[in-house]
Amino acid sequence: MKPILAIILSIALTRCAMAEEQKDSGKEIPPLRLGMIGLDTSHVIAFTELLNDPRNLHYVPGACVVAGYPGGSPDVEASATRVESYTAELRDKWHVEIVPDIPTLCEKVDAVLITSVDGRPHLEQVRPVFAAKKPVFIDKPMAGNLEDVKEIFRLSEQSGVPCFSSSCYRWMEGLEREDLGSVTGCDSYSPATIEPHHPDLFWYGIHGVEALFTVMGPGCVSVTRVQSEGTDVVVGLWKDGRIGTFRGIRQGNAASGVTVFCENGIYTTKPGHDSIYEGLVREMIKFFQTGVPPVTPEETIRIYSFMDAADKSKEQGGTPVLLEATPHAAPEVDRPLAQ
Repeated sequence: MKPILAIILSIALTRCAMAEEQKDSGKEIPPLRLGMIGLDTSHVIAFTELLNDPRNLHYVPGACVVAGYPGGSPDVEASATRVESYTAELRDKWHVEIVPDIPTLCEKVDAVLITSVDGRPHLEQVRPVFAAKKPVFIDKPMAGNLEDVKEIFRLSEQSGVPCFSSSCYRWMEGLEREDLGSVTGCDSYSPATIEPHHPDLFWYGIHGVEALFTVMGPGCVSVTRVQSEGTDVVVGLWKDGRIGTFRGIRQGNAASGVTVFCENGIYTTKPGHDSIYEGLVREMIKFFQTGVPPVTPEETIRIYSFMDAADKSKEQGGTPVLLEATPHAAPEVDRPLAQ
């Protein structure tokens, strides 16, 4: 067993034992205290509403947001124009304590969410979190480039502190089914706004790409991309011969959804916007309670490798680009059955 898996299993068993002991003693288990790093995205408000308001129809029990570090990136408009207003709303409406730095935040919480809308600072932001031994969820994009994604997971393994990253689209209602037999292919689509400081699909295309990999599994071996001003089409070839595509939309109706091709039928689904974050937040809390990530590092690295290869294919005029093997990865298992 890999060291990180052994550590994760040990953490999970210890926390489960503590929870059972508290339950048997009749003591109420207090909610986990969560801290947010980077208060410049609408996600910080959406997550806090689900966690801190029991009246919310999609309330997720087990944790509450108690502290936040604003962060912010002056060269990214989506950050610079929103960090003050979101920080103020967390402080004034949700009574979240705003702290001056990340080490101070780590002293006040049990677990951490890195929510900075800019992926570039995530590597440096997560270092003190690993040092403080706090499990951490890293919001999309996980980093500003593929090498930083790999380095974050290396530091996670080195420190023995579990982390994961995922788009909320992984838990889109109806994304996976078991009644139509094995999956033979998938077409996924979502908005794909480009931000100049990030690889093209990292910024927003990650949503549709994550849904594609959720259905197809991590075994993509090559990527081919066609781009126009308003549209990207990225074709992935999986190692078993299946084909999955991602369509990134920048013109017209920029909706999201997937079409899944199976042995015994075809189905489509779209995200439900009234509770789009609920599935992700539930998985986050489960992860913080057990230490077991719902998405493996190997699969997440593969997703970012897919998007990185899409940029390389564009640079090479749309030629196929092979995805490099994931170093020290566990054997890749595709998901030929819709689950």
